[in-house]
Amino acid sequence: MQTPRNGRRQFVLGALGAATLATTSSRLFAQAWPERPITFICPWPAGGTADQSMRALCTVAGRILGQSIAVENKAGASGMIGSKALASAKADGYTIGQIPISVTRFSQLGTLQADPRKDFTYIARTSGQTFGIAVPASSPFKTLKDFVTYAKANPGKVSYAHAGVGGATHVGMEEFASVAGIQLNHVPYKGGAEALQGVLGGHVDALADSSSWAPHVEAGKLRLLATWGDLRTVRFKDVPTLRELGYDVVVDAPNGIGAPKGVDPAIVAKLRDAFKQAVASPEFKAVIDKLDAPLLYLDGPDYEKYVNTVYQKETVLIDKLKLRELMKS
Repeated sequence: MQTPRNGRRQFVLGALGAATLATTSSRLFAQAWPERPITFICPWPAGGTADQSMRALCTVAGRILGQSIAVENKAGASGMIGSKALASAKADGYTIGQIPISVTRFSQLGTLQADPRKDFTYIARTSGQTFGIAVPASSPFKTLKDFVTYAKANPGKVSYAHAGVGGATHVGMEEFASVAGIQLNHVPYKGGAEALQGVLGGHVDALADSSSWAPHVEAGKLRLLATWGDLRTVRFKDVPTLRELGYDVVVDAPNGIGAPKGVDPAIVAKLRDAFKQAVASPEFKAVIDKLDAPLLYLDGPDYEKYVNTVYQKETVLIDKLKLRELMKS
């Protein structure tokens, strides 16, 4: 005869056995992972600077992990379509992707229906981008001082092209304008390539973009007035940074790699190690050097702290630049 006490004891033992079995099963799954190819979501179009650097990383990391990493481009909404797809993916380690730092801004503006503080597993911060202000070679603005002086005397008359409202180039340029005490006329395009053509075609006075301007500066079609990083670029070492010129603005929009929240910690550890090695590889260095992209590596836990810090800064910047109003206009 089974007493209530014996029944409770059997239930507890059964529950403990099930928990032990689940833990063992999870551990074996993590040890065997990866058993098939991994999908990497790139939230930008194929061929862009971020896409090129991510593909280089995935090639090396896949070799280290013993499985191929297939890059899938899910572009749109300033990188937020791919970011949402990543946050919503199954947390089994077989879907990872690039996390643009702009998730900290667009999640607060409502473009991204995910919270970067809670909905991602952070693997590594990898490299940044080289942004700058460029004007046509025929422009009367020979230096950034010329640009600022004219803009102060003519509020709202100087126009600049950028890759979309709320993106890094738009926000960075408006932050610079605020520090410089000038008012500019921003002209949004669907992407950096279109913004570049707007300037080359003479429709806009200046371009705020990542290094899409580089070959045109080298060819003499554009003049680079300033870059936005901490340090001057190797390829354009004669061009000063905004900070050097007295404007305390640094924009490098680091690329990072992550996964959905809830991936087994043992799998995350394997991913962190693989991408740490990939970032340090000669193959990746060759690609980012070609793109004038600075190496900005952080391991997963430090990258997560960095994202949380940027999120807080973006909260202040959104109000300061009235970005919610601009997004509605």
